[in-house]
Amino acid sequence: MSDDTVELGVELLANLEDGRLDLATALDRLETVTTEPRTTRTILDEAEKRGVVDREDGILRVRSGEYVSFGSDVVVREGEFTCRRCGASISTGHFIRFDNGELGPFGSSCIEKVTGRR
Repeated sequence: MSDDTVELGVELLANLEDGRLDLATALDRLETVTTEPRTTRTILDEAEKRGVVDREDGILRVRSGEYVSFGSDVVVREGEFTCRRCGASISTGHFIRFDNGELGPFGSSCIEKVTGRR
């Protein structure tokens, strides 16, 4: 388990636009960072410890109020990519720039799902 992966996962949770989401949805988003269950648990525990999220009865409440800005935090690149969320082949990749690294590529609809825009 990499500290960078944990930091990236906590940062993703801190920047979700959903104020409240069920654990299954949160896990779906975290699978873009890691598919290792132990690392996912560490991310959730660390996010709660830092006050980024509250967990109760299978619901996460995001406390940070920070959001990904599509103007400055998302980089769009042309090329041959595979969406990190759905696995589709894409020619336009959207990458989220966080302080602890970059997450992506995502297709245009998956970037919105990952950030909680829809």
